[in-house]
Amino acid sequence: MTTNPIDSVFQNKDQKLLNVYFTAGFPTLEDTTKILKSLDETDVDFVEIGMPFSDPVADGPTIQESNDVALNNGISIDKLFEQLGTVKGEIKTPIILMGYLNPVMQYGIEKFCQNCVEVGVSGIIIPDLPMQDYLRQFKQLFESYGLYNIFLISPQTSEERIKLIDEHSNGFIYMVSSASITGAKADISNSQEAYFNRVNSMGLKNPRLIGFGISNNETFEKACQYAKGAIIGSAFIKALRKSTNIDHTVKEFISGIKNN
Repeated sequence: MTTNPIDSVFQNKDQKLLNVYFTAGFPTLEDTTKILKSLDETDVDFVEIGMPFSDPVADGPTIQESNDVALNNGISIDKLFEQLGTVKGEIKTPIILMGYLNPVMQYGIEKFCQNCVEVGVSGIIIPDLPMQDYLRQFKQLFESYGLYNIFLISPQTSEERIKLIDEHSNGFIYMVSSASITGAKADISNSQEAYFNRVNSMGLKNPRLIGFGISNNETFEKACQYAKGAIIGSAFIKALRKSTNIDHTVKEFISGIKNN
């Protein structure tokens, strides 16, 4: 069986990994592939593409607003797959789709998995997919298609559940930095550092990436002290929202995160 591209990244690079999130169909409907191509030309290790939903419960106001804009632009899961199909074979960076359970179920879970494989998606993040439902209904299906399901943990996640997630995870664990919704923050607090250290002391088999509140070079570097890397979303969405030149904006933003 071929190695999942997510695993290949961790095998080739051990630290300061950067996963960048953006919303499909934002700022304009056809910007999805432009942003993806530009990110692929930078020092980004994973690209996480949000599938817009009318009730994105884990997301803060910046990403919620981008969801609304994208839906008004006419984005859909079908349209996203169509867009990804046009650049299949061109993109070297592993692609992860992030979205909510309801739209995926309405789309048809097997059809969704088939299309993910057809367009080169390596993993999926469904924040509201309960672990027991995953084990009962989805795990075997996802694994049969070679798709990695990425689970989230937070400061409120019990050690028992973290160990269960680690046991049934592939790729990496998305370590949410706080109990709040997503959004750019100025720094990482002492309580967050204590949580990162607690998780690191558990001897988990899966690497972790820290997300929620990573917004600049300083918070990226700080997060990388406690995990293999970090995930940036809201700060990138804000940059795209103001952009007059997508390619320039993408490259300037990533340079600012990684090379300050």
